[in-house]
Amino acid sequence: MTTDSADAPHSARVPLPSAAPRPTAVAVHPPRGPGRETLPPPRPGRGARRRTVAPLVAADALATMGTALLALGTGTAPTALAAMVPVLLLLHHGAGLYRPGPAPLALNDLRALLGRAAVCWCAVAAVRAAADPRQALPPGLLVCAVAAHTLLAFGGRATVYRAHRAAARRSPRATLIVGTDPAARQLAAVLHAHPEYGMRPVGLVTPQPLLPGGPDTPTARGRLPLPRLTSAQEITRAVIQNTVRDVVFTLPPYGDPHTAALLRRFIDQGSAIWLAGAAAAREGRTPHADTDHLWGFACRRLETAPPRHGGRGKRALDLALAVPALVVAAPVLLGCALAVRLGDGPGVLCRQERIGRGGRSFTLLKFRTLPAGDAHEAATQGNMTDDGRTSGVYGTSGAGGTSGVARLLRRTALDELPQLWNVLRGDMSLVGPRPERPFFVQQCSQAYPEYAARHRMPVGITGLAQVHGLRGDTPVEDRVRFDNLYIDSWSLWQDIRILLRTVPRLVRPEGR
Repeated sequence: MTTDSADAPHSARVPLPSAAPRPTAVAVHPPRGPGRETLPPPRPGRGARRRTVAPLVAADALATMGTALLALGTGTAPTALAAMVPVLLLLHHGAGLYRPGPAPLALNDLRALLGRAAVCWCAVAAVRAAADPRQALPPGLLVCAVAAHTLLAFGGRATVYRAHRAAARRSPRATLIVGTDPAARQLAAVLHAHPEYGMRPVGLVTPQPLLPGGPDTPTARGRLPLPRLTSAQEITRAVIQNTVRDVVFTLPPYGDPHTAALLRRFIDQGSAIWLAGAAAAREGRTPHADTDHLWGFACRRLETAPPRHGGRGKRALDLALAVPALVVAAPVLLGCALAVRLGDGPGVLCRQERIGRGGRSFTLLKFRTLPAGDAHEAATQGNMTDDGRTSGVYGTSGAGGTSGVARLLRRTALDELPQLWNVLRGDMSLVGPRPERPFFVQQCSQAYPEYAARHRMPVGITGLAQVHGLRGDTPVEDRVRFDNLYIDSWSLWQDIRILLRTVPRLVRPEGR
């Protein structure tokens, strides 16, 4: 077991502010394993936002239906509604009317509601006049329809927002604040004193380079005692035990690799990301004076795409390709096994512990291409050099210590064919970040802040880094960058493209 698998006592909990109520949910303890600190926590649901958006959509639809029945009558209203409702909802979505701020007000939506109601009803009037001039809407009726539609939508939204603020006061959501003192502590105190924003601070997260060097100052200690979370393990425990749903950044989220790694981690677990203070002011848009603030701190939501990590589609592709590949490659597998047995003696397969998705360990299979003693050393030892490079899996032995069969297997990547069995077992995928040994994961996670984010996706036999030539003794930071780019932009078609780009490298091996 590696040092990063050491577990804190399960009874330890992240303390909450003394005046805030403790959650009644039963704590969920992170699973054990050598990669616990890199294990992404389960995604909290976006129920709070859905409970607001769904009533807003219903209110807008009801306002449209009511106005159509009043203006058009029961005869032609159903036909008009079939087109008006979806078009209006799309217009509202494009205007951001279904992305409410922390304390929304219906009055701030009035101008957008009026403009879109006017566009919608003018389009209805034009279509009716073109279809039958006798059914053209009189100008007075058109104006009344636009006004009635706007007032009904405004009233519905005011009711929804009032209920939203009341629910926020009753049960504010657990929130983490990312930043440095004194801004982070001041914002925490504001959220604690104003529960109408629906956020209850439970911890402060400070990126590693910005950690204070000495004891807390009187300003930092403040009147609201909050734990400072500095390690991935502490953040994971806080998220799971407190069911954290919101994260507020008081620092630019892409300012440095450590902060970007935190942002990627919170996006992956499904948290709502908010920018406050200097981070929000640097967005380049003027915040709204009524809603885009947290008691004077400029605030806006960072719209992030939901994480896409393959799921059933990726697994289906793996099975559809790995099963026939194993059948077709069976003679090659037998030939390689026989060649290793005759050339290097007993022990055809090499089994190594590797770290897969979520920091979980598994046994990786390869054809043995080193003597037994060297293979054991390569699986249990290694180091990172000062220039940012690292030895490959077999970097501890020179080529002179291996046979011609072993060198051929490694040069053609045939030594990795047994990993198709790992794919069938679900330990690996055909495409993904390459799995590494536990000690290597521990060292790189400490040296490179975005390294742990590679474990969001199942590890693979090939990947975006590999098809760009980043194999073996290549810079770790380059591989990390390509691996995270692959995960952030994942699609099934991208996996297929990477597999197609891998084939020529097997036909024309470049050595490693």
